Amino acid sequence: MINLIRNITLFLVCFVTANAQNFTATVDKTKLGQNERFKVYFKMEAEDINSLRNFQAPSFEGFRILSGPNQSTNMQIINGSVSASLTYTYILQTIELGKFTIGSAKVNYKGKNYSTDPLVLEVVKSSANNDVGGVSNEDLAGSVFIRAIPSKTNVYQGEQVTVEYKLYTKANISSPQISKLPTYNGFWTEELETSPNIRFNIEMYNGERFRAATIKRVALFPTKSGELTVTPFELTVPVILKKRRSGRDVFDEFFNDSFFGRTETIEFLAKSNELKVNVKSLPAQKPESFKGAVGNFDFNAQIDKQNVEINEAVTIKINISGTGNIELLDIPEIKIPPGFEKYDPKTSSTVNKKNTVSGIKNLEYIMVPRIPGKKTIPAIEFSFFNTKTGKYETKTAGPFVLNISAPEGTVVGDVSGLTKEEVTLLSSDIRFIKTNSYDFRKKDELGKLPGWFWYLSISPLVLLLLFLGYQKRRNKISGNIQLLKFKKAEKAAKNRLKKAKKAMEQNSLGLFYSENAAALFGYLEDKLGIQKSEFTLEKALEQLRSLELDEELLTKLQSTSEKSEFARFAPSAQSDEDARNLYDSTVHLIVDLDSKIDSARIK
Repeated sequence: MINLIRNITLFLVCFVTANAQNFTATVDKTKLGQNERFKVYFKMEAEDINSLRNFQAPSFEGFRILSGPNQSTNMQIINGSVSASLTYTYILQTIELGKFTIGSAKVNYKGKNYSTDPLVLEVVKSSANNDVGGVSNEDLAGSVFIRAIPSKTNVYQGEQVTVEYKLYTKANISSPQISKLPTYNGFWTEELETSPNIRFNIEMYNGERFRAATIKRVALFPTKSGELTVTPFELTVPVILKKRRSGRDVFDEFFNDSFFGRTETIEFLAKSNELKVNVKSLPAQKPESFKGAVGNFDFNAQIDKQNVEINEAVTIKINISGTGNIELLDIPEIKIPPGFEKYDPKTSSTVNKKNTVSGIKNLEYIMVPRIPGKKTIPAIEFSFFNTKTGKYETKTAGPFVLNISAPEGTVVGDVSGLTKEEVTLLSSDIRFIKTNSYDFRKKDELGKLPGWFWYLSISPLVLLLLFLGYQKRRNKISGNIQLLKFKKAEKAAKNRLKKAKKAMEQNSLGLFYSENAAALFGYLEDKLGIQKSEFTLEKALEQLRSLELDEELLTKLQSTSEKSEFARFAPSAQSDEDARNLYDSTVHLIVDLDSKIDSARIK
């Protein structure tokens, strides 16, 4: 009887072990102090852990992620039955006081979805005995902090707002690390030039002396009206503190020297203030030629010649210069009279990003007259809203009069579909009739034509059909800017990465990090069809999640972008090895994203 019960028990254990799947979440402890580190474990018990797919971690809102996900596996064999488990571990740190909930993690096992139960944690204020170095969080917040300083808070839509981020400290600190970048929803952004080295100067603030350094400067151009918010910029700052002396505060001495005496280093989360910007709509009475330009601009246009022959190229050059968002300026419209073949304009721009964004944008139109006569190209208009006067201004160039002639002997007619080379050929492919005698002979089989005759007869028709098909596809792609950007995203990223690699090889790290970041973010803008003025990393991640990309790849994207952004404003803190590692990571990341996005869209 005992043996029978034992056999039944072993059978039930083996059956449950072989067939049960269990996905659970656990934490070190549920009551934590502020800025305290802890671990969260997501454990999946299953027979075949190789069948696990698409692990999705919760957002961990209210906590800072220090590490993870780190994976570990465990396998057991009981009476010939195999059981295994896979654990995903995260190391987190508390930030603010209160009760917080860590949401459910999700995973797919053999086609079935599993999720964990939420975890509820409480973060309480640390006691004075638990404060490192005897310093409270309030003392640190008053001695190490970030200020976000806007140039103005009331602007017109499209008008530049410059935000300067300055780090203030009365304590000794080492190299800070980015914890969270600000988000600029509703703004188009331009990173402004800053010194590659963080330089501290003495500055008075609220009646106290601090060491202050500019760590980031950005130009914001609001793309919509209303009250817009810029979220705080967060840095993890290692603070070096001396042990408290009897009767004295650790911050009593400005520039306290950590060389003598015992010191301790603690990580402090410094936050900037949140910004509110009131954006006014532009006046309703807009000129017909206004296309969103805001600032103060000069405008001129020139034509390279006025007396031309048919099929001879004519060039109109347009120059726009001044202060404002040069990159977002739309191309002025040129109304071309009938009888011209016009090509897409070539554009180039030079932008100054030292303080107020300014620069020059050049456009070059090429057109070819196909019909002789006197033709007039109407005046070209460029309108903008001048933020200094609060009024619209319109500047014009032209009109341009062209005298188009046809050389003697040229066949004139409807040649709008012919190129210059084809038109020139018309005057030489008709041969004069010979007057000398011929030896005529009778052809035996008049009705039978050689094969080469039919080949030459059909070939032009085949070539014409192929050309029309190619032109139709090209016009379709050209008309769909988003599709064009999608197809050229990888190519554009490769070109920027080449520039980044060249800058790295020349030891120009500031330029390298700028080009490297432009390659990654520019690729995401083009591939996902996000306008540059609306692009944020959060928006890109949201679209990638909608395509059901692996969370591990998205975590890698977030990590690489944060490293890239930090290196841009503090390149001197990075080594050559750091630059090479970041470049390699960016290259592999873009390749992986391109493959995954294409596969997801095919589905």
